[in-house]
Parts: sequence; structure tokens; C-alpha cells
Amino acid sequence: MAIYTLPELPYDYAALEPVINPQIIELHHDKHHAAYVKGANDTLEQLAEARDKESWGAINGLEKNLAFHLSGHILHSIYWHNMNSPKDGGGGEPTAADGVGELADAITESFGSFAKFKAQLTKASATTQGSGWGVLAYEPLSDRLIVEQIYDHQGNVGQGSTPILVFDAWEHAFYLQYKNQKVDFIEAMWQVVNWQDVAKRYEAAKQRVNSLLLAP
Repeated sequence: MAIYTLPELPYDYAALEPVINPQIIELHHDKHHAAYVKGANDTLEQLAEARDKESWGAINGLEKNLAFHLSGHILHSIYWHNMNSPKDGGGGEPTAADGVGELADAITESFGSFAKFKAQLTKASATTQGSGWGVLAYEPLSDRLIVEQIYDHQGNVGQGSTPILVFDAWEHAFYLQYKNQKVDFIEAMWQVVNWQDVAKRYEAAKQRVNSLLLAP
């Protein structure tokens, strides 16, 4: 039985136009994200078979595959909800007037200003070498927000941090529309950020701050 399932999109394929066209959303969700879900489930089955047979010759590859596919599934599941049409309140800057003042204050405290944060996340996303993500994450030890530049889906990640805003910098996220202009795509992404969703994730991450057990 499948452990992981492909979540439904929270909007239709055309909801994020003109920033992301419907063809990209459909292919990205129905094909690429679905492949990560299948990959994670397949790898779990292969690991179960390895345990039953006590056959560990492929363990390195299987563990790497699980990290890759599961991380891809998780990041994409966040990605879809991190976006919203400008007509429905997407984009702009988080403010207290919109009910996300705590997030706005945390961004200012952690990065100096929203403009400085935006510049860092934009650069981290746009300069990924090959495939990767730019991520705003809550880091519990310092109780602050940090930006991470993730390789593939799982590399270069600080242990314990919780992603709350993710920018997909893989070519399949933009190439059909933006060709090789990754920077243009990342800049356009700011028009569809769902700050309400990001704020909810920030609040939830802070509530789990004591779950990171450093010593018994």
C-alpha cells in the first residue's frame, strides 16, 4: 500500500497566470511531482525487501533515492500552497494590516528588512547550480529565519530547520515559459507568494521549537 500520495492542487491550472502558465502547472504537478511520490513509495518497498532478504548491496543508492524523492515530494507539497493568484491576495509584502505582522517582524529581525530578505532569497534561488531550491526556513536553535540554497531536493540543508517558503529553481518549473531565464522566473515568483500560507507555516514551526532534542 502506498505510504505517500499526490496532493491535489489548491487551485486550477490557470490560477497563477500570467506568472506561470497552465501547461507548466499541469506538467509540474501531474508528472514531476507525481514521479517523486512514486519514487518514494517504490524505494520504501525496495528497502522493505532488502530488510526481509537481509540483502544490503544497494543500501547506499536506496537511502539516497529515498532522500531525493521524499524531499522532492515534501518541497513540492509546500510549493503549491505557497502560491496564490494576485487576484486572491498573492504577492506584495507581508504586513500587519494583512494579518501577518508576526511574520513581517520576524523577517525584519532576521534579515534587516524585507528588501534585504527578498534580495537574498532571490539570489539564492537564481544562482542554484543546476537543479535546486531557494528556501526561507525557520531555524529553532536561534529562533530566527534563514535562507537555504538546496541542491536537488535534499542537499545543503541545515538539520532541524523547517521550510516555510520555497522557490523551485528546477528547469521543469519554468523552462516552457521562461526558457533559460531563471532570474526572470524567480523575480516573477514574488507576484504570487501566498503570505497567509507562509505565516501559518511560520507559526506552526515556532510551536514545535522544543521538538529538536539536543540532549536527553
